[in-house]
Amino acid sequence: MEALRTEIAEEGLTDGPLEPFIAREVPVCHPDDLVDDVLTGLRGSSFEAVDDIAVCEGPQSARRLVGLVPLRTLVREASTTPVRSLMDADPPVIGGEVLPEHAAWKAVRHGETSVAVVDDDGRFRGLVTPAHLVEALLHAHDTDFARLGGYLATTESARSAIEEPVARRLWHRLPWLSLGLLGAAVSAWVVGLFEGPIAADVRLAFFIPGVVYLADAVGTQTEALLVRGFSVGAPLGRAVLLEARTGPVLGGLLAVVSLPAIWLAMGDAEVAIAVAVALFAACGVSTVVAAALPWSMTRSGVDPAFGSGPLATVVQDLLTLLIYFAVATAVMG
Repeated sequence: MEALRTEIAEEGLTDGPLEPFIAREVPVCHPDDLVDDVLTGLRGSSFEAVDDIAVCEGPQSARRLVGLVPLRTLVREASTTPVRSLMDADPPVIGGEVLPEHAAWKAVRHGETSVAVVDDDGRFRGLVTPAHLVEALLHAHDTDFARLGGYLATTESARSAIEEPVARRLWHRLPWLSLGLLGAAVSAWVVGLFEGPIAADVRLAFFIPGVVYLADAVGTQTEALLVRGFSVGAPLGRAVLLEARTGPVLGGLLAVVSLPAIWLAMGDAEVAIAVAVALFAACGVSTVVAAALPWSMTRSGVDPAFGSGPLATVVQDLLTLLIYFAVATAVMG
């Protein structure tokens, strides 16, 4: 029989989301060991966790996991029963880079309480035990709620932002709102640049609020979806790519709906076409802006809860106005 040994993770491995929660010092046995031998080996030994026994083969430097057996199973079986007949030969196995939610999902799907961790070469590294798994999920839960609230890392920063005094609230918010005020002034200047087309057909002014609002709304939806995606570990690149595709589709659908309605209401095909094309283009651009700003602010260490909304609104509004009047000028002359 191979005596139960402590499994220590090898040095130099890349840290992942579950790294702090991996129990390295766990009991390990061979599949041909008998129940009595395993239980005897447990006595007098110190382990980080003993919820499950890792069943491995191979030399200690390259041990391969072949199964898991819960301690509760061993204590109720006959002493001469081989571990091989009791172990789960298809245990949940993950790498250290896996998110806690995925590890818990694997444990539930396999009906196990622990999840085995292996390195890139398949060597056994340790177990994520029930206690560690709950701790990891609580940590992930804490982070998820912080992200859903638009904060950077933990609920400590979220709580600080909620409870901070008025002076500090003003310090965090006024710069971004001042930027919004500047954006409003620039927007007025942009509208003034197209005074001629508006004077030639005042109906163009009727649709400015609607086009700007719809573009902003599409961008706001993108921001909300991305924050939710970040909280569950969704790949950023794929999320941005999907939103970049979704924006033009939404704009196209809004254009299809608005074109006949405006044509019927205004009695002018050119006005209807100008508004519809502007909606299509502005919604597509808004999704890109809404996806890029929160990500870039987070990467630069700026809390997106205070800045991404006002800044995104300013940029989206300016771009929407430019798109709207450029399209109107091109269509209506």
